[in-house]
Amino acid sequence: MKNARYLPLLLCLCWGGQAFADTPLDLSHPAAPTVHVEINNVKGKVTIIAWDRNEVHVGGLLGDGAAPLSIEGSENNLSIKVQAQGHNGWFNWSGDKAMSDTELNINVPRAASLKVNVVSAPLSVDGIDGGDIAVNSVSGRVRIDARTPMLEAVTVSGNVAFSGHAKQAKLQTVSGDILAPSLGQNADLQTVSGHIQASGGPWAQLNLSTVSGDVQLTGELAPSGTMSIDSMSGDVQLQFPASLSSSVHASTFSGDLRSDFGTPKQPEHGPGSTLDTVAGNGNGKISVETFSGDLRIRKQD
Repeated sequence: MKNARYLPLLLCLCWGGQAFADTPLDLSHPAAPTVHVEINNVKGKVTIIAWDRNEVHVGGLLGDGAAPLSIEGSENNLSIKVQAQGHNGWFNWSGDKAMSDTELNINVPRAASLKVNVVSAPLSVDGIDGGDIAVNSVSGRVRIDARTPMLEAVTVSGNVAFSGHAKQAKLQTVSGDILAPSLGQNADLQTVSGHIQASGGPWAQLNLSTVSGDVQLTGELAPSGTMSIDSMSGDVQLQFPASLSSSVHASTFSGDLRSDFGTPKQPEHGPGSTLDTVAGNGNGKISVETFSGDLRIRKQD
């Protein structure tokens, strides 16, 4: 009989366990082949896979504390937003703390355009071919494998890994690393302390800046293309084809400068090195400046 008094408590706990369980998701909405899809999730995981259907489908698990989820909008513009119960904004500190993780597994048409906002939710995108992609993330890692005319990914501490091809790419992090082996004609890469490893081209325009992160960049310049790179204390290593055709200006205040294109010069007094040379016919323009980071400009094997 001693255990009888604990029975109501056990029943409450069992009932509570059911009430706080995550909710399976199985939602669908007709979509145009080039639909614009906006997706917001604060924490958990977001996986987006393109398919050959004119439909958007959402699977996964809706976290406890989240409002019921729906796919809203028209066939041309759809929205999927995870929100805390009783809150209209997609990002609310007090409400979001009460939510458990939500896992979204989303299928979209292959030519869809995406706008994705996440906080601590890792994001992966696979198979998009033709639509623009824009991503904002705080601490979740971002991985994208797609062919897109326009890619923009901005994170604070999450890493960004991109494969596929982007005609125009803008990738920015604070402390996250950037890995982008297939950049297209125009690229803008920025980080504070994260490392950048990128390749691609031929670049009509490439801008790159870092404070303390190291840089490894491999590729070629388009005819009359321009490249601007600056670093505070991060080391920079650049590799170009032997057929490079560009004027090259490089300087470092206290770092070591070495180049396979031309010979750097050192001042008679004080630190630093400069390089002003012309490779090939000098059609393009390359400018590289570092403060204390080492700089290497090499010919590709």
